[in-house]
Amino acid sequence: MPENPSALRLLAVHAHPDDESSKGAPMMAKYLAEGHEVMVVSCTDGSRGDIQNPHILDAPHPKRDMAGARRLEMAAAQEVLGVQHRWLGFTDSGLPEGDPLPPLPWGSFATLPIEEATAPLVRLMREFRPHVVVAYDENGGYPHPDHIMAHRVGVEAYRAAGDPAAYPDAGEPWKPSKLYYDVSFNPEKTRRIHDALEAAGLASPFAEWIARASENDAEGHRPWTSRHPVTTQIECAEYFDVRDRALLAHATQIDPDGWFFAVPLALRQREWPWDDFSLIDSSVGRPAEGDVERDLFAGLR
Repeated sequence: MPENPSALRLLAVHAHPDDESSKGAPMMAKYLAEGHEVMVVSCTDGSRGDIQNPHILDAPHPKRDMAGARRLEMAAAQEVLGVQHRWLGFTDSGLPEGDPLPPLPWGSFATLPIEEATAPLVRLMREFRPHVVVAYDENGGYPHPDHIMAHRVGVEAYRAAGDPAAYPDAGEPWKPSKLYYDVSFNPEKTRRIHDALEAAGLASPFAEWIARASENDAEGHRPWTSRHPVTTQIECAEYFDVRDRALLAHATQIDPDGWFFAVPLALRQREWPWDDFSLIDSSVGRPAEGDVERDLFAGLR
């Protein structure tokens, strides 16, 4: 059951530990500060991630037990963010490389039947009773197999949680009111910050990303750009430092000298003081065409 049944509640579905810190962390910190309940779901254990931080390449714990190291990192990030957190319990699929791509490891998250992968999230939704669910788009935010599977599982659970005929052994039905997709890779935001960095005489880490964002995949889509327009912007610049501290808690995955920290905090706060989302489904109304929604709980207060 929710900790505070009278509070508004938000559930964010993520693929791996560290995704919750890189996507929407300031938004979550803002709503927690307002007294709402926020829960993060990590679908996988992150066990097939490589050490991305050059400062700890020889650290013994992650080399011996990556899943255990990332569990500790997630606990540290959770303390920074203040969110509730649950592991969905699945094994990281890894990011396949090569041509042709090798098959994904047997039994990993992205290889599972959708019903098997979704059942624990339906149970969690019926227990936590979120009003708002935030998930990834069809491309997973970026085309990692676990991110794409997290999208499929998040949407399936959102639609099934309120249906008493679906997953009948997963608890009493609860229907969330709104579904959003995270829009972390917003081309307008990236271009704005890129231009501001160059105008300030600072190196921009986004030139290559901007070039890649204009490329189409085999299906004619742009894999690094959301297919959904930004409908909702949450002003949360005062919590950008929370994102930074939560990211740093994921020491195996985040280089403190890397691109996540290449943009000065004050510039980020000035040029793009929002987290961006796309409203996909709502039973409590939508913003008028052309309007930008400023609250994920709009229509619920």
